Amino acid sequence: MGGPAPTPLRVPEWAAAAAMVTACAQTPTDTRRTDAHPRSADDAARLLLQAQFSASPAEIAQVLQLGYGPWLEAQLQRQPSADALAWLDARGYGQADAQTRYFDHSYPADYAIWRHLMTADDPVRQRMALALSEYFVVSAQGLDMPWRSHALVHYWDMLCQHAFGNFLDLLKAVTLHPAMGQYLATRGNQQENPATGRQPDENYAREVMQLFTIGLYQLHADGSAKHDALGKRIETYDQSDIVHLARVFTGYDFDQSANVVTELAGPKPRKVGNALYTQRPMAFLPARHSSLEVRFLGQRIAAGTPGPQALEQALDVLFHHPNVGPFFGRQMIQRLVTSNPSPAYVARVTNAFNNNGQGVRGDLRAVWRAILLDEEARSPATLTQSDFGKIREPMLRFIQWGRTFRLRSAEGSWKIGDLSNPATQLGQSPLRSPSVFNYFRPGYVPPSTVLAQRGATAPEFQMVHETSVAGYVNFMQGVIRRGLYVADPERPDSAPGPQHPKAGFDLQADYNRELALADHVPALLGHLNLLLCAGQLSVPTLALMA
Repeated sequence: MGGPAPTPLRVPEWAAAAAMVTACAQTPTDTRRTDAHPRSADDAARLLLQAQFSASPAEIAQVLQLGYGPWLEAQLQRQPSADALAWLDARGYGQADAQTRYFDHSYPADYAIWRHLMTADDPVRQRMALALSEYFVVSAQGLDMPWRSHALVHYWDMLCQHAFGNFLDLLKAVTLHPAMGQYLATRGNQQENPATGRQPDENYAREVMQLFTIGLYQLHADGSAKHDALGKRIETYDQSDIVHLARVFTGYDFDQSANVVTELAGPKPRKVGNALYTQRPMAFLPARHSSLEVRFLGQRIAAGTPGPQALEQALDVLFHHPNVGPFFGRQMIQRLVTSNPSPAYVARVTNAFNNNGQGVRGDLRAVWRAILLDEEARSPATLTQSDFGKIREPMLRFIQWGRTFRLRSAEGSWKIGDLSNPATQLGQSPLRSPSVFNYFRPGYVPPSTVLAQRGATAPEFQMVHETSVAGYVNFMQGVIRRGLYVADPERPDSAPGPQHPKAGFDLQADYNRELALADHVPALLGHLNLLLCAGQLSVPTLALMA
């Protein structure tokens, strides 16, 4: 029994919270599972990793102390953190300058949104906004408009603002936002002109039904498709519905009522307006609006109805369609909890969407409660089911790393750029999907897999291939070791070298609490397993790592 005595475990200050985790997580006398309280630190961490991006010892202790429902309710009642647009302007990105030309670029939006995702003190709201951004998609790809960074960041702030509100208010804000107007061609859309053959653009009319509200096929409350007498799925709308609904979305354009033009000198003099129009709902221009009757989804908007009133009526028809609850609810379950929710789970979320318990339809707080507190989300039994759970998309893993290890920008610049390259980066960035269909489709089934044999969906796997897996691993290895370096478009000479030995590596993580456990491998692995995986790494995997 010889040999040196084991090195005593150092106990840093942060360990007080971890000690509370252990104290609160003792198995109670009554070991029956309840939905009200987690049984262990692992259960608490699991809620945190579904409801937000990361789990800290202090947050785990808080969930253990309060219980699932009270903890979530406290987060849902929090007001939004400072908006990202204010930070963008405070950094000078709203200044019209011939040298920087911020009005022509979208990369400042990356900085502002990544910073918000990594540091905002309302992470549950941020998580819901990110999920909503993959449903109501606006992308920097193809967003050709002045001050596009401001438009994107304000769109992000709008999603954050409405994330705990009502779906109908969110749908209206999305519809009239200048970024959406530019992205799906509502901006500048005009009424029909028989003399020239011009017809209203149908883009938004199609997508607001197909992607934002009711989907392609009629649904039962549990998300399953309805079928006709011949066994065929029943379509929710047809081309006539699109043609008529398109008339509603005519007559809108950027609100330039507060525009002030700056004349920029230089080799190519240019006049540039300010960015205020990106922060205002689109303005209605009656002369460009179609006055024809609108008939869609079995409803009628009378000819000559004023444009704003017609818009309200059309959105109200969509909002009250029975498909919205299961169509929206299932996708939000997929984003937060599991790729293959049971029909009963979807039905419970649909019921919450349809009625929050007080007769209110579309209450998003009720939807988030129903998703996160459902027995399928909280029961430890689902962990043993092979078709339950989801793969975390790359940007979620990246944000989790940043928040877990307290990523900071020494200069406060947060120059994390577009990380969408799958060969060398994440293959994904917020508000930069390749199309309105997001980075992946909710019904995607990986071909030639066991999942395909079962007909199980796995949306995020649409991004998984040899290139993206290697690119992600290589990118994260470098980031974890050295911090984050992304080529700075404002400083072409900023590559690390003799003149700039630290250039580009402004963003660094803090591993001090992990280093304190470095000499105690089981404790370190247990710590990381809890915070990063909610204790779901198997004993053999942990043994292999040790």
